[in-house]
Amino acid sequence: MRLFTAALACSVLSQVAHAFYLPGASPHSYKDGERVDLFVNALTPMLAGTDDSKLKSLINYDYYNPLFRFCEPEGGPKKQSESLGSVLFGDRIFTSPYDIHMAKDNNTCKTLCLVPDVDAKEAKFINDRIREDYALNWLVDGLPAAEMKIDLRTNDTFFDMGFNLGNNEGAHQNRPALNNHYEVVLKYHKPTVDTFRVVGVLVWPTSIGGAQTATPVCDAAGAEPLILNEDRTQAIRYTYRVTWSESDTPWATRWDNYLHIFDPKIHWFSLFNSSAIVIFLCVMVSMILFRNISRDISRYNDTDFSEDIQEDWGWKLVHGEVFRTPRNPLILSVLVGNGAQLCSMVGVTLVFALFGFLSPSNRGSLATVMMVCWSLFGGIGGYFSARLYASLGGQNRRKNAFLTATMLPTFIFIIVFFLNFFLLVAKSSGAVPFGTMVTIIVLWFGISAPLSTVGSYYGSKHGGIRNPVRVNQIPRQIPPSPKYLRPWVAAILSGILPFGAAFVELYFVLSSLFASRAYYAFGFIALAAGVVALTTATVTILFTYFILCAEEYRWQWRSFLIGGGSAFWVLAYGLFYWATRLSLESKTSMVLYLGYLFLIAFLDFIITGTIGFIASYWAVRKLYSAIRID
Repeated sequence: MRLFTAALACSVLSQVAHAFYLPGASPHSYKDGERVDLFVNALTPMLAGTDDSKLKSLINYDYYNPLFRFCEPEGGPKKQSESLGSVLFGDRIFTSPYDIHMAKDNNTCKTLCLVPDVDAKEAKFINDRIREDYALNWLVDGLPAAEMKIDLRTNDTFFDMGFNLGNNEGAHQNRPALNNHYEVVLKYHKPTVDTFRVVGVLVWPTSIGGAQTATPVCDAAGAEPLILNEDRTQAIRYTYRVTWSESDTPWATRWDNYLHIFDPKIHWFSLFNSSAIVIFLCVMVSMILFRNISRDISRYNDTDFSEDIQEDWGWKLVHGEVFRTPRNPLILSVLVGNGAQLCSMVGVTLVFALFGFLSPSNRGSLATVMMVCWSLFGGIGGYFSARLYASLGGQNRRKNAFLTATMLPTFIFIIVFFLNFFLLVAKSSGAVPFGTMVTIIVLWFGISAPLSTVGSYYGSKHGGIRNPVRVNQIPRQIPPSPKYLRPWVAAILSGILPFGAAFVELYFVLSSLFASRAYYAFGFIALAAGVVALTTATVTILFTYFILCAEEYRWQWRSFLIGGGSAFWVLAYGLFYWATRLSLESKTSMVLYLGYLFLIAFLDFIITGTIGFIASYWAVRKLYSAIRID
């Protein structure tokens, strides 16, 4: 009942997030005839739109890359300021030469510019990008330019962000056509008689060939496409036509047409299926705890039984070993501390998203909030790591504090720098600028590391958690364990259920990250995250109980590994996604995908491993606190 109540609450919250805009933002009201700026963003690869289409590249390019030869404004393009998250997600926004005025149609075929000398090298570069299904990305009043499409499953009309650089259905199969004319339809809403607000941006690109130096003609009907020759120099004329259309869509809900959920029944089916899994697991664990364990506890604590019946067996037999210090307690405590920090970051970010603070109009807000929360929650990571390290009998507190603050971010930075090097070599706009890298380093080592040190100080000051039973001086021999309880086998088996609870949402997340599709179904992903956390905790407790019953007392590292078992399935699903939805030809794109996929799986391993360990630690303490040891 509680789970369905939570689902209902998250659904309501997601609707509230749609109804209201980003708190603190205000609409821009235009006057009749006022200039409306059109900004251009980086070109990104996109899915062609058919069910069997595949993503062919992962490299973004600046709009004003010299090889594209796009029209530039007088005085040169000016870069627009962007947030930290926007830069990390690859946005590179510049001004453009388009002359647009509010509610003023431009019915004539207007020439943007004439590029007289596109050489063979530039033509080949453009043709290659068309073959890879690259899309242009424009922004008008914070709204992305889009193409109007129909969802064939639901027959709903929606705005698909971005539009094609060209098409592969030209006169010749191996010679794609460049779209050099743009029909721009801008929708506006009038809150008052003399004010206008932009509520929609639609673009229909077409390819018009023929003599590019003649009088421009914007009628694409019957016109031959513009095919770029890769063996000679030729001219390209870029034209556009602007049409304004009044709409009854209010400014506050103008994003509803853009944020379209493809087949929402799949989301709900996945959530109800995951909910059933969690309920089943909770019932199973409850039966084990309240029947088997309660019966064992009563039996062990009953002083009326004879000595032969009182003989220890199973999980009680290892009561003197279960809290023995594991191997490498320092590394374990550092991982759990960083995992607690990541869990806090994810939880707070989802809360912000559910309440509508991460509006899609505020580009990069999701990544910005995640980075800020990760830095500000450094104290949580230091505190958890220090207390756990003390509980495990660790003595080198300074080393624990230092590694907690530096080990994980250093490892992640090394991978990011490695991937950024490939982006720089490919001359991609997605490469993180040096200044942004410095900002991230300062944000982490200037804020998070000191807070982590403060958290470690208070964690060490509070000391370790007292164990409910004593540890024997001499460790007992461990009998052979069943094959399904071996560390890696148990981790892979236990990871199936948490992964099954979220693999549908994982598909949409991967499509958002790699296929430049907006993801905003935070209600679904919040529910999925909660289900994954509960499933991970219950599965890990169950396997830990089986491990202790098998007289295997080295449960600490095993619980972390079992909890993080879903990461192996995330990695496997990422490879499956590559085989079914990607068709990467360049080595740079392959390295980027594998690198980002590894980061996703690694962070998932840290988070779910921490959840599994903390749940098992709580369950083991409760279990051995309930028995009487002579």
